[in-house]
Amino acid sequence: MGALDGRVAWITGAGSGIGRALALELARRGAVIAVSGRRVANLEEVAKDIERVGGRALPVACDVTEEEDVARAVAQVVRELGQLDICVANAGFSVMGSIAKLSAEDWRRQLDTNVIGAVITAKHALPHLEKTKGRVAFVASVSAFVPAPGLGAYNASKAALRAIGLTLAAELHGTGVSATLLHPGFVESEIAQVDNKGHFDPARADKRPKNLMWKAEDAARVMADAIWARKRELVFTGHGKVGAFVGQHAPGLLHLALTRGPGAKQAKGLAESKE
Repeated sequence: MGALDGRVAWITGAGSGIGRALALELARRGAVIAVSGRRVANLEEVAKDIERVGGRALPVACDVTEEEDVARAVAQVVRELGQLDICVANAGFSVMGSIAKLSAEDWRRQLDTNVIGAVITAKHALPHLEKTKGRVAFVASVSAFVPAPGLGAYNASKAALRAIGLTLAAELHGTGVSATLLHPGFVESEIAQVDNKGHFDPARADKRPKNLMWKAEDAARVMADAIWARKRELVFTGHGKVGAFVGQHAPGLLHLALTRGPGAKQAKGLAESKE
């Protein structure tokens, strides 16, 4: 058993990618894991994987865009596992396309999942985290700092999530509960196989740069460390750190890179592949 022996962690969007990897990592460190998402079969497979590494898991179906569903999921986790020590709001997807082409419904769908879903997850977890002096974490993105063309809706959702996470960290000061913002760069996941309506298509090609891609397991380790250390914010992957730094301190240079640099054409192609 590890440092998290006996603690209970609940992760949304845990059926694949970063969420699944983080669930396994926290289980290896001794935590009891509740995994949530919309695809129940995936959750059951993740629960089996956790049990294979000697952990205990509870699959809890949950659509974070439905507040009653979130409230029910939290209640089930606490009822069946006894408490809640860590909540990771990880559920999300990417709406791609130029701002000139995206519909109001596209924007609502993006923000409803990535922003409101994360906020509501934290809201309903907080009363239980206050009892355990626990930890809440938001999985945002380097996109919060890098306004890549064709990703306006996604960039906005992650920038909003960053503002919310930092605000919550200030609001929680003195309560014993910490809020951690996690900003990954390119990490192995199914995000490229999910269309603008949130539908998973395994045949869809992942056109993200493979030479920059981190393994989900590596991302999970640094995320788990940051959550345990109660860090307020963590940007990770080497390219992610560079992008976030330039985005904050040299926005003009970043604009040139995004519009005229070697990656500009690739970014445009990524967006058009999903519109």
